[in-house]
Amino acid sequence: MKKAVLFLSIALIVLPDVALAQQQQDRMQRPSPPTTRPAPPSRPTPPKPENRPQPPRPGGPSVQPLRPGTGGPSVQPPRPGTGGPQIQPPRPGTGGPAIQPPRPGKPQPPRPVKPQPPHRPGAGRPPHFKPIHRPGFQYPHGYRYRRWSIGLLLPAIFLSSRYYYDDYAYLGVGAPPYGYRWVRYGPDLLLVRTRTRRVVDVIYGAFY
Repeated sequence: MKKAVLFLSIALIVLPDVALAQQQQDRMQRPSPPTTRPAPPSRPTPPKPENRPQPPRPGGPSVQPLRPGTGGPSVQPPRPGTGGPQIQPPRPGTGGPAIQPPRPGKPQPPRPVKPQPPHRPGAGRPPHFKPIHRPGFQYPHGYRYRRWSIGLLLPAIFLSSRYYYDDYAYLGVGAPPYGYRWVRYGPDLLLVRTRTRRVVDVIYGAFY
């Protein structure tokens, strides 16, 4: 009798646990409902538009898409009002911008030379004397530079228009007195009396 009661008590204790485990196992074996919503039906995608020429942007040329049969993109020049500089082609007959030739300057008149009184023999260099540049001197055959002094006789070959010097005013020297001539001998200027060929004055270093 006691054993029957014991078995019944055990059965009462175990049966609820077995029923609970069976219910949990049934729940696990059932398929779980889907948690995500079904995707909406896909809409048909419209066809892509063909490449159409884009309007030119300000400041530069626009590149057009490739056209059938052209072989490459065409570059359009900037239209007026786009912001880029407008280059005007040369007009017919001009050939380009006209370049004005430089205007010739007005010729400067030679500076007037203040005339000096006749040079006095033996006076030497005047206070306002200034050497000037002249071409090289060609000595006659057989002659070379010699330092002449007052009182010596100049050879007659130098008493000719080839050796006379008449631009004495640019040196600041007065005109030769009557019967005298200024004669260039190398870098020096000699005042010579033409009748006697005597040297009456010498200005050394008158030319360079």
